[in-house]
Amino acid sequence: MKKLTSVLIMICLIFCGYEILSESETIMSAVSYSFNIWINNVFPSLFPFFVLSEILINYGFIELVGELFKPIFEKIFKINGNAAFVFIMSLISGFPSNAKYTRELYLQNKLNEKEATKILMFSHFSNPLFILGTISLIFLKDKRLGLIVMFSHYIGNVIIGILIRNYYPSKITNDKFSIKKAILCMHNKRINNNKRFGSIITNSLVNTINTLLLILGVITTFLIITTIIDNNFHLSLLNKSLLSGFLEMTQGLKHVSLLTINNNCKAILICAIISFGGLSVHTQILSIISDTKIKYIPFLLARIIHVITSSIICLLICKIYSC
Repeated sequence: MKKLTSVLIMICLIFCGYEILSESETIMSAVSYSFNIWINNVFPSLFPFFVLSEILINYGFIELVGELFKPIFEKIFKINGNAAFVFIMSLISGFPSNAKYTRELYLQNKLNEKEATKILMFSHFSNPLFILGTISLIFLKDKRLGLIVMFSHYIGNVIIGILIRNYYPSKITNDKFSIKKAILCMHNKRINNNKRFGSIITNSLVNTINTLLLILGVITTFLIITTIIDNNFHLSLLNKSLLSGFLEMTQGLKHVSLLTINNNCKAILICAIISFGGLSVHTQILSIISDTKIKYIPFLLARIIHVITSSIICLLICKIYSC
């Protein structure tokens, strides 16, 4: 059986090589498209947050946020207050930044293996600028629907956090909200940090560029795979949208926008696609957490739940407001 698997893998690789050589024009077009996505969407939206997050971590922002949001996160999600940093930064910058922030806190012992696995499950947010810009104005051409998609997608994450609150609950401290204590924790972190500012900036830039290049490579690989599938299988536009969305989110969203269905249905499909993220995003997350003990399967199960909950919320809101 193992030998057969090896043979099948080799056949697939040789076939991909043949397609790259024989259909070089379409493959090159897919590679160019991936670079455009990376340059115009991924890099501008993630680069500043990735650099800023590492600087904030070194100057005690985790301690500040952790103390301020500890009562809320312990009560609602039953998780370490430090997880608030991952939640908030991911909410602003979008996936796969949640994996990067979770990994950094895990490696610094701010979160244990179970807490890191848990926060990864409900911090899968699509970048708000991508939703309000690309999805609203380009794919849906309706800003109000874009807001509904964003709300449904975000609330879906909160629901998952509540549903899994008893999944490896953290030790509850019952500490009261204290701005003074939060500031003191932040101050102590900054004072005890022996790294120079120049060193912090350099490490932030190097780590950020490495992560962004990894994301570019994964996006390009999956776009090549979807192009090869398109070249060899004459799928309907709906099936192509679903398959592309399952593999690479952006390509799937582009196909959904071309469907001859009403905008409400497009919004629900788009909400489902961004809530799952596509195997491209899943591969990026797997690559980022590969040197840790953070588990992937719970994240995958959470994405399936996320697809269902966010789609239902989006459907209900569209029906209520008759968009």
